Amino acid sequence: MNWLSLAAINLTLCIATGAFAAHGLKARLSVEQMAWWQTAVGYHTTHALGLLAIGILLRFSPSLSPSLPAAGLNTSALLLQLGIVIFSGSLYAMALGAPRWFGAITPIGGLAFMAGWLWLAWAVSK
Repeated sequence: MNWLSLAAINLTLCIATGAFAAHGLKARLSVEQMAWWQTAVGYHTTHALGLLAIGILLRFSPSLSPSLPAAGLNTSALLLQLGIVIFSGSLYAMALGAPRWFGAITPIGGLAFMAGWLWLAWAVSK
């Protein structure tokens, strides 16, 4: 997987979703829905930057550290991307009117984020 490209796409989506909320949704969303949306954008952005960092590590790690395990970095990136889809995706959906029970899957995305960062810590400690 080309994590640099996926990071760039995610970061573009972060800008688009933030601007969409500020200019297109602000008058339509409740304060609570806007808070969900902003939380989604914040976590989306943070973890898209994490994907960017992992992509850079994968691109340049052979010259920096031949022992850095690419499989561990790829697993970490996959978990961060999964977290973006589940955590931020569920909050975006709820803000747009999905049933409130939809938020029950949000913590699964949070667990994927934590697992991704821990996996990264393990991968770079080798």
